[in-house]
Amino acid sequence: MDFRLTEEQEALRESVREFAREQVAPVIAEHYEKHTFPYEVVRQMGKMGLFGLPFPEEHGGMGGDYFALCLALEELARVDSSVAITLEAAISLGAMPIFRFGTPEQRARWLPRLVSGEALAAFGLTEPGTGSDAGGTQTRAVLDPATDEWVINGSKAFITNSGTDITALVTVTAVTGTRPDGSKELSTIIVPSGTPGFSVAPGYSKVGWNASDTHELTFDDCRVPAANLLGERGRGYAQFLRILDEGRIAIAALAVGLAQGCVDESMAYARQRQAFGQPIGNYQAIQFKIADMELKAHTARLAYYDAAARMLAGEPFKRQAAIAKLHASTVAVDNAREATQIHGGYGFMNEYPVARFWRDSKILEIGEGTSEVQRMIIARDLGL
Repeated sequence: MDFRLTEEQEALRESVREFAREQVAPVIAEHYEKHTFPYEVVRQMGKMGLFGLPFPEEHGGMGGDYFALCLALEELARVDSSVAITLEAAISLGAMPIFRFGTPEQRARWLPRLVSGEALAAFGLTEPGTGSDAGGTQTRAVLDPATDEWVINGSKAFITNSGTDITALVTVTAVTGTRPDGSKELSTIIVPSGTPGFSVAPGYSKVGWNASDTHELTFDDCRVPAANLLGERGRGYAQFLRILDEGRIAIAALAVGLAQGCVDESMAYARQRQAFGQPIGNYQAIQFKIADMELKAHTARLAYYDAAARMLAGEPFKRQAAIAKLHASTVAVDNAREATQIHGGYGFMNEYPVARFWRDSKILEIGEGTSEVQRMIIARDLGL
């Protein structure tokens, strides 16, 4: 299998790399320190067409594919993960459910603004008491026959892109009934921003991803039309499994970008930092660290390339996506730790990008399925 990029893919990679270096790098440290959302950066990404990368032109997209999105995420994360996760969540968790499962009317209403980056959408799955155990969802939605509306009650936690000034909607998983076997019937419902009964808590105080938007959401007798059901009733669980399988490839690409960014910063620092009369890059101890970091980033990249290729070919890819996400997130944490060590005391200072990388890397082993969940998926797919 040939994983070399086409000329078009290389051009995309280079354009996003240039954007990240020239437009994101100069401003992101201040946003990170102040915990502010980079609206201007998001606007520029919209003008570049990044939010429309994997969507057809008929919906206002760029006519690309999911692999194109992954290439963009990798390049953005080489500079900053807050910006990268904003794009990933806006597409994988925000617009993609509407595209995959929405009615023609829902697509026509929401997709044009989402794929242009004019608006963002969020995916309300995780709850305060149910993280990896999504089947334990407590949020409930009852259909009121008198008004033909869903009445939603419950809360969601750690929801990305859910409280920005340009957030248009949140798709919410909720219990809508009981199956014949007694298990919960889960469905997905679109809740537009500003709907009465839908409230957004203040942003979290996070260890990392400080320039991304993350909130807890509360639904208190929140009413939306019955037509806001996304996909078939009772298919919410299957829908989010599909979305998360795809999203794991995207998170793997983001993690590879962070890991490669650690190599970039370590190379630059090793060339200019002097110790005992010569650049520290002349010492084998540093050379071997950086060589191992490059090795890990390279193999993690191949893992997500493989998963993406299988997905686009219409082949089963659940196991490969889990492998890519597990390996890449582990590599991101490893490389961030080594990059910080190479930088010494300066690696502990927020003015250096590796300090952000170190703080941002850990969530990659948790978000969109913990490392333990990925191992469960892999083992089950092997037949264990």
